[in-house]
Amino acid sequence: MAVVSKDSLPPFGHALAGSAGAMFALALVYPLDIIKTRIQVQAKHENIDEKDQENYKSAMDGILQILNKEGISGLYAGLGSSLFGTAFTNFTYFYCYSLIRASYNRRYNRTGGTLSTALELALGAAAGALTTLVTTPVSVVTTRQQTLPISERQNLVRTCKSIIKEEGVEGLWHGIKPSLILCVNPAITYASFEKIKQFVLKSLSVTSLSPGLSFLVGALSKTLATVITYPYIMAKVRLQWKPSKDMKDRVVAYKGALDVLSRVLKTDGFFGWYKGMSTQITKAVLSQALLFMMKDIFTNYTVLLFALVRATRQKVVQ
Repeated sequence: MAVVSKDSLPPFGHALAGSAGAMFALALVYPLDIIKTRIQVQAKHENIDEKDQENYKSAMDGILQILNKEGISGLYAGLGSSLFGTAFTNFTYFYCYSLIRASYNRRYNRTGGTLSTALELALGAAAGALTTLVTTPVSVVTTRQQTLPISERQNLVRTCKSIIKEEGVEGLWHGIKPSLILCVNPAITYASFEKIKQFVLKSLSVTSLSPGLSFLVGALSKTLATVITYPYIMAKVRLQWKPSKDMKDRVVAYKGALDVLSRVLKTDGFFGWYKGMSTQITKAVLSQALLFMMKDIFTNYTVLLFALVRATRQKVVQ
């Protein structure tokens, strides 16, 4: 009887473990996700007085303002669709990444040698592009739920219907171009993680990372990826954002990612491209590090689950 192990776990198993770990991580850091999204869409609009616009001086200031205006539930606005989106996105990504990586190793790397950084990036980007094409609508819905005022906030299904009614089906794919460019973000993250992991394992003369080391290596790799890609992260969120009804007629719609970047550069200067980056990094690093740490744990449980299912099937056949 074949033994189920991490190495023999099929892409579906890796996807299941990855999405479970991502959902767990998001649930822990979700208030930071709300804050970073709202900071990213805060812009200087010519037809609107700054005092009439929501403005957070810091993550803590944002949390206090939301608690004051919306209560504790405001910090978890859109959590349901966000968890669904995270599970869907990570399941799709891990499935595609594991499938593509396994296919490459089967054809061109039968000896199991270490892949180059460039190849890791290419495989990660390919998996990310496939994932983005499928999951962008969930990202658009989540952004709307996180940024619209309570009076205009709807559930996942109604938000989808509203977008299609007002903007057409293509409205569900707002920000798709910068999203595709941002496929290099997870690619950089995972490639960096693999390289840093190999360095740590070799330096410490160990065969596997402890949960604590996985956390640190994950944090470092995600920080690197976020700093490199942040301007486009901000541009993507603004393209997916929708102004509230009282601001709609006074806000000039963005034409694309380059339009976002040029207008931000004009009103806020170069550092405007990095507005909210500290909150983004804190949230991204914590969630990614937790994901890397918890994925190993969830992978172990998934291996046990697959072994149990396989044993049960064999008993039924016998």
